[in-house]
Amino acid sequence: MSRPGSAGPRSVYVHVPFCAKRCHYCDYSVARSLDPPLDAYFDALIADLDEWFDTHGWSEPVDIETLFIGGGTPSLLGAGGMRRLAELLGTRFAWEPSRIEWTAEANPNSLSADVCAAWRELGVNRLSLGVQSFQDGPLEWLGRLHDADEAVAAVERARAVGFDRINVDLIFGLPDDVPRDWSFDVARALELGVTHVSAYGLTAEPRTPLGRLVDLGRVRLPGDVRYGDEYLDVSNVLRRAGYEHYEVSNFARPGHASVHNWHYWDGSEYLGLGPSAHSYLAGERIWNVYRWDRYRKAAEARESVREGRERPGPTELRLERIWLGLRTRSGVPWTEVGAEGHEAKLEAWRREGWIEPDGVALRLTSTGWLRLDPIATEVAGWSNDPAGPAGEIESTHKWQGNSA
Repeated sequence: MSRPGSAGPRSVYVHVPFCAKRCHYCDYSVARSLDPPLDAYFDALIADLDEWFDTHGWSEPVDIETLFIGGGTPSLLGAGGMRRLAELLGTRFAWEPSRIEWTAEANPNSLSADVCAAWRELGVNRLSLGVQSFQDGPLEWLGRLHDADEAVAAVERARAVGFDRINVDLIFGLPDDVPRDWSFDVARALELGVTHVSAYGLTAEPRTPLGRLVDLGRVRLPGDVRYGDEYLDVSNVLRRAGYEHYEVSNFARPGHASVHNWHYWDGSEYLGLGPSAHSYLAGERIWNVYRWDRYRKAAEARESVREGRERPGPTELRLERIWLGLRTRSGVPWTEVGAEGHEAKLEAWRREGWIEPDGVALRLTSTGWLRLDPIATEVAGWSNDPAGPAGEIESTHKWQGNSA
């Protein structure tokens, strides 16, 4: 089908902004609500979709390969809300039930057996659980609404209704004074037999309560040594257990890597719906209004819900290709690296154990991933591009999306 200016998104991300509580470390677009205003939310999504289809002149339906429902807390949609969302998306997009990867995020405390069963029957075939820890002490400090038993029960409920692709999110790098056995959490995930683990280091983002507490000196995050030790610990344990460490933060049983995430990293086009959602279409990065209330207001007035856009130039695109490639096991082909004249640097990195001895591509080891940003910035600067040297890598790109 003809899609002027765009080959069409292969993937769709939908942001559900509602949460019963905002965690003090969370920097995502979140609106506190125990009873989400679903009518207003779906009306706003319709306006969002209308704007996209009017802008690009897409014929309906657009074929997609992956669908990711993230948040926020999508499990607050319940069974009926997810059904309404699927019906709405089904008017604009087409997918083959046996081939699509359809992921939905959930928090253990709001994922009931009924919701689990309804989602699976509807066609959701990959579940991502915001577990963060299997210990009560860390969960309490993080401000999570579930306890350790609920985290385990959520995994077991999901498996009982037929989910055979289950991810758990775990957070490492908590402050020294938080009682936590990181090895226990990793081992518990293995015992539960989940097919995917996403391990994220705790960060203190500037506009979060945690960020302010760190600035005031009231919370002290761990130093580089312990942070690195915990990162390498999860990598070593999961790889020995047969998981592939296929991206900086992600581990999967063979055949269970996130296809949706790969579309962020391999340059595919993707579409984001909902407040703060990001899209990449026809070489342009576009992001929506961040806050739910402003997104809703713009949608109700039939004003644009887009907040910004940028079209990266050759230098920025090279920097992104290098950074995205190096953050995955695919690495960056040597033909793209421009290594001539930098053999001594590469040999030094090999001796340090930061890069793999590989004749096809420059690939980072798990130890090298701890130095991803400076290595990617340096490699991107090896280009002979007349546009000049690449800029600095930002650890969290605003277009990256939140997914697992």
